[in-house]
Formats: sequence, structure tokens, C-alpha cells
Amino acid sequence: MPLSEQEQRLLDEMERHLMQNDADVVSAPVGAPVLSYRNLVVGAILVLVGLGAIVAGIALWGTSLAAGLVLGVAGFAAMLGGVIFGVTPVRGSTPTTRAGRTTAARGNRGGSFMDRMNERWDRRHNGDG
Repeated sequence: MPLSEQEQRLLDEMERHLMQNDADVVSAPVGAPVLSYRNLVVGAILVLVGLGAIVAGIALWGTSLAAGLVLGVAGFAAMLGGVIFGVTPVRGSTPTTRAGRTTAARGNRGGSFMDRMNERWDRRHNGDG
């Protein structure tokens, strides 16, 4: 179903506006922090250990109030530390692709991702490709 003239003008205006402002919307900072798989695993293990300590503290609550309280607080601290450790980005690392190569090692291959997408859009829109 073809667009009306008003719809086509509106679409063209939206495209122009997007092309002018797309760098502001989709640009990511260069050298963005990367999460480490190892940190995520260690953090998850700490969370599980902390959860176990909280459960053990609740079980000890009836026999020894002080021991249960100390174990519960230690478990909570371990859980909190595990979450913080797991989501803290690694400093000085480079983002890697699924193949394990760094993005810097791949080469630029004709510009940024958005530049290539814009070129593709222009080729399609102009009927060149």
C-alpha cells in the first residue's frame, strides 16, 4: 500500500532528522568498560555462598542468637560483595568478538558500524544496490 504525499513527506523529514542526530543517539563511548566472564562466575558463587550462610544463620538463630546473627550478616555481606564484584567492569581490557579476537585486531573495515549502515541505507534509498 503506497504512502500518501503527507506520509511520505513526514517519513522523509523523520529520516533527515534521524540522519542528523543518529550519532548522538547510538554512539557508544570508545573503550567502553567490559564485563569479565570470570568476575561474573566468581560473583555468582559468592552470592550462592552468601545465600547459604544466611540460611545457616536462620537455622542457628534458635540455638545461638549471636552465631546466627553473625552468620546472617556475613552471608549478606558476601552476597552484596558478589553482586558488586560480578558487575564491576574490568579496567584496561578491550572488547572481544565471539571468535575471541579483539575488535581492534579485526580492523576498521571501512568505517564504524553506523557509517556502514548509513552507506547501505543511502545505496538502497538511491536505488544503487
